Amino acid sequence: MSLPVRARATVRVEAVAPEGGEDPLLEFLRAYRDAVQLIVDEIWGLEEVPSRRKLHEVFYGKLRKLGFRAHHASEIYKRTREVVKAVKESNGSKPVLRRLTARISTYDYRVDFNAGTLRVAVLNGRWVELRLKPHRHLGRYLDGSWSLGEIQVSYRGGRVYVYLTFSKEVLLREPRAVVSVDVNFNNITYTIVGLDSSLVSTGVVPLRGLCRALHFKKLSEELQKRYPRSWRFLKWARRARSRWLRRARNIVTDSSHYVAKRLVKVAEEYNAAIALEDLEKLKKNKKSARLSWESHLWCYRRVQTYIEYKARVEGIKVVYVDPKGTSRESPNGKPLVFINYRYVELRGTIITRDVVASWNLALRGLKQMRSSRVTWSPDSPRSEAMKPRAKRGNPGAERYLQVFTSN
Repeated sequence: MSLPVRARATVRVEAVAPEGGEDPLLEFLRAYRDAVQLIVDEIWGLEEVPSRRKLHEVFYGKLRKLGFRAHHASEIYKRTREVVKAVKESNGSKPVLRRLTARISTYDYRVDFNAGTLRVAVLNGRWVELRLKPHRHLGRYLDGSWSLGEIQVSYRGGRVYVYLTFSKEVLLREPRAVVSVDVNFNNITYTIVGLDSSLVSTGVVPLRGLCRALHFKKLSEELQKRYPRSWRFLKWARRARSRWLRRARNIVTDSSHYVAKRLVKVAEEYNAAIALEDLEKLKKNKKSARLSWESHLWCYRRVQTYIEYKARVEGIKVVYVDPKGTSRESPNGKPLVFINYRYVELRGTIITRDVVASWNLALRGLKQMRSSRVTWSPDSPRSEAMKPRAKRGNPGAERYLQVFTSN
């Protein structure tokens, strides 16, 4: 019998502050960001990242003097540790935060979905009430099966966004097959094998969105080449570049949702677990200039994230396997003859190397499922809204320096 796992979903809703209510919110978001920055500066030179308990002992009183509530301080410790750990693991330089984003505990907000209002606790015991704009996907999480946890409030481009994090317990199904997913630039190839390692089916889902997204990216780069020195100062050029990059990002997101939905439906139809490629080290491959240029928008990680999220909601197991050598090995023990870089001959049948790779991925996923050391997919990665941005300077933090450095 499978143990229940927790499925999580995040809904981004735009919010509007009443007249006069936006200033206290912005003051709180700036203070939150600057507090995290100053703690990062204090602990950056340490060999080990301090625990939340250590941070509490050193900084709690100072945060309270700035007007933060107790749970605000707890979220600041958590955010600081995430930033420092993430940057040090990637061997980066000391981060400088720019984004106005704050994580809010369940104790520091009140939400009424019927009235469409959200009250958020800010500095010095004050509360700000926000009006939530209608969202077409929000209703599916208000049926009583999902519970709302901590939220994130972000201010970008003159707009306020609220990230609502829902979660629920899901009982994973016992699979009767394994479907593998091989993510390529222009398509996604999947193969289904039964529990006895027999081939059940194979198919291809087109991924046309990447080529369209790369077209808009190329337009923005050509604009920068045409005006290498002045494009930053030309209003029309900045707007055109921003519009093209925004369209590229939206195309990638929509395409990822589309293919993830189709693949999860295939897994549901066959009652199969999903085997994904472990591509953690793919971006370090710089052997090909074309691969390096296209990989900036290649949405393999986004597709895998959406597949994992949608599969977990439906109770489908997901496992990651090593993809090394999957396109060069014979999946059924028969001779494999390479025709060219794309096609191979497998015992008289001509197929693509993508099919061979996905077939081997399914077999490895089945082998890993049978192993006693199998590890199912981890929780969803941290939200993009909370990622650090290493940019220059943070002058707003200076006005809080005296509180943090005083004895």
